[in-house]
Amino acid sequence: MIEAHREYLGRELENFATVLNWKRYWSSMIVPYLGKQVLEVGAGIGSSTKVLTSMSPAEHWLCLEPDPENIRVLRREKREGGLPGFVELREGTLLDLSPHEEFESVLYIDVLEHIQDDKTEIKLAVGHLSPGGHLIILAPAYPFLFSEFDQAIGHYRRYTRSMFAGSYGPSLRITCARYLDSLGLLPSLANRVLLHSPLPSRGQLAFWDRLLVPISRRIDRMLGYRFGRSILLVYQKTGELDGR
Repeated sequence: MIEAHREYLGRELENFATVLNWKRYWSSMIVPYLGKQVLEVGAGIGSSTKVLTSMSPAEHWLCLEPDPENIRVLRREKREGGLPGFVELREGTLLDLSPHEEFESVLYIDVLEHIQDDKTEIKLAVGHLSPGGHLIILAPAYPFLFSEFDQAIGHYRRYTRSMFAGSYGPSLRITCARYLDSLGLLPSLANRVLLHSPLPSRGQLAFWDRLLVPISRRIDRMLGYRFGRSILLVYQKTGELDGR
């Protein structure tokens, strides 16, 4: 089962690396919150890192990735010039960071749903945020859409806005909460009810990214970001967890 999960996760990262319209869409919303010192938790193979670093004002970007194979891919990308020089690569998790390392933003891009104890993870992340810094989370939305795809790639849950409200203590306040990709709800629901596919094909992803995502960008704005396949949360740190 572990090898099967690793195979699905590897294929997911490779396939979703091609969905550039989608990545540019949500990236455009979080760039204003990034700052110059950025920590990306669970950087994968760097496909989101490439898009974000091309748009951001960052001066130091730490990619933290626990999977050795993904780290090898990231290091190769950096050697070959696929990642900018200000990107640092480190194998591990938040527990491997020095307690004194602080960042202006901490990112979880399609990562938090893979972590069983997400609340403890977020408390650790807040400890590495500088005052006024931002915690940024992009995650799959709506538990009723949980499908064979979620199971195959190791998701523990999908989220709603209410699941995030007040979850992480008084040191964080929500500054942005949006559902994204309203039109993408339809293929996700179809997979949940009819197709039961553990992994979308590259053709299906290309159809969604090239045709549906551009329409979703317009519809999402018209709907006030009230519905969507994914949820985007931005928190701002207002104080320490222990009240100091």
